Amino acid sequence: MDSQRPFLYLTLLFMLFLIWTTWQQDHAPKPPVAAASSVTAPASVDGAAQEVPVQSSVAAIPGQVAPVPAADNGVGQTLTVRTDTLVLRINTRGGEILETDLPTYPVSLDTPDKPVKILDLNGRNYVAQSGLQHQVAEGIDAKSLAPDHLAIYSAAQTEYTLAEGQNELIVPLTWQGANGVTVTKRFVFKRGSFLVNVEHEVNNQSTSIWSGTEYRQLKHGYAANAGSLLSGVQAYVGGAYFHDGKYTKLSFDDLDEKPVNETVNGGWVAMQEHYFLSAWIPQQDQETQYYSMVSQNQGVKGYVLGMRSAVQQIAPGATGVFKTGFYVGPKDQDMLESIATGLDLTVDYGIFAFISKPIFWLMQMIHGVVGNWGWTIIFLTILIKLAFFYPSAMSYKSMAKMKAVSPKLKEINERYANDPQGKQKAMMDIYRKEKINPLGGCLPILIQIPVFMGLYWVLLESVELRQAPWLLWYKDLSIMDPYFVLPLIMGASMWVQQKLNPPPADPMQQKIFQFMPIIFTVMFLWFPAGLVLYWVVNNVLSIAQQWFINKKIVGHA
Repeated sequence: MDSQRPFLYLTLLFMLFLIWTTWQQDHAPKPPVAAASSVTAPASVDGAAQEVPVQSSVAAIPGQVAPVPAADNGVGQTLTVRTDTLVLRINTRGGEILETDLPTYPVSLDTPDKPVKILDLNGRNYVAQSGLQHQVAEGIDAKSLAPDHLAIYSAAQTEYTLAEGQNELIVPLTWQGANGVTVTKRFVFKRGSFLVNVEHEVNNQSTSIWSGTEYRQLKHGYAANAGSLLSGVQAYVGGAYFHDGKYTKLSFDDLDEKPVNETVNGGWVAMQEHYFLSAWIPQQDQETQYYSMVSQNQGVKGYVLGMRSAVQQIAPGATGVFKTGFYVGPKDQDMLESIATGLDLTVDYGIFAFISKPIFWLMQMIHGVVGNWGWTIIFLTILIKLAFFYPSAMSYKSMAKMKAVSPKLKEINERYANDPQGKQKAMMDIYRKEKINPLGGCLPILIQIPVFMGLYWVLLESVELRQAPWLLWYKDLSIMDPYFVLPLIMGASMWVQQKLNPPPADPMQQKIFQFMPIIFTVMFLWFPAGLVLYWVVNNVLSIAQQWFINKKIVGHA
């Protein structure tokens, strides 16, 4: 019956291998970037014209794009906007956001002055676009009546900075169309925020009704890579959208196979990667059409995921405004939850979300008191150990009794070597007499597996723990221990635990058990240090509890 324990260890080992592969995916080489020109020349007009979405009132084959007349051949100017949380580069051609840097999030602790870059024209051809489309009869040049993301705007200056003591920064762009239609595109920034409010204000001084829509889209020039040795793929980088309480991830393969075409109320669309995302967030009480397309520009694919507003009509002499939110920043769960419903779901804990979310909530509570994520993990482990103290104690008592009767079990093995049924009956008689649960030793392992997996996903997905220090050389608990100290301590603690447990009756299982500390140590060498810290503390507490129980039972034997 105690053969169940080796089986559980092997099951845990297999699960460790699976999450090790996932860890390799998230730390695999980044995908090769698509070729792109300089920041001041985003793309050729002919290629970029494919990225203008199809008018919802025009019959079209899903996924294809309507022909669009050539726009102004200008490439626009690049504006630089600096706030306390963001540095953006915006092109006056369409008000396209070409680059976003996050100065408070360095790429690595070794390069504190090199910020994380989310949108990146020069690297991944990853940009945010928005524009207007006028509803006109087929054959009329709608681009002369409304500026899409290829139209040329004018700007009063090229540098905008949120000054000390200033809480809001507005960056206005102006477009002058035909027949007295003027559009002012504004980017509104708030201190301490990663959310940018984007407005298109249409001043209709023409003699006819202006009728049109606003579209917002994200374009990503993703390219696949060879990936890690184990998995052959890299971490998830792709699209997502949310509406009617449903969160849907859209990989680039999904976008290749089947275009998106849905009309709903509210929601949002996003492109996401490890720890960070960008998202367009419309007015939640308005009808929105979601769409996707795949464009080609000089042989380079561009995956476009976007949304279109409902039609707005503006009378002659009147002014109308389209308003949208644009988020570009970290996957901070509290922040995302406050911005839009479901946006926090981009922090993807997978099938272990029901465990990871309460673990993360508890960790936030502890961190609010101790102020250090390393000590937070230690106190979390202690609390989990206390929560399962009684069932663990019962299990350890069962194992201690099993160890006390192991000489009798060995004698039974020898006596009934050729009689499996007789051996089983004799063992069960001893278990009943000594009140031993032969499966009792499985409980500590069963308890650890879901908690371990839940904590793993918290460390992997929560940006709050990115570059989180503990002490000494542990500057980032979300990456591996640089000197392998914790994995070695973990292996040693596992070996001590084995010595406190009764050995398996089967010689083959005994040999497997002997190699378990070595195998687990090797596996844990590349695991995040925070995860290994949890396992070490759990093992130390288990050793103390089991040693005390063993001593107590042997003393009363």
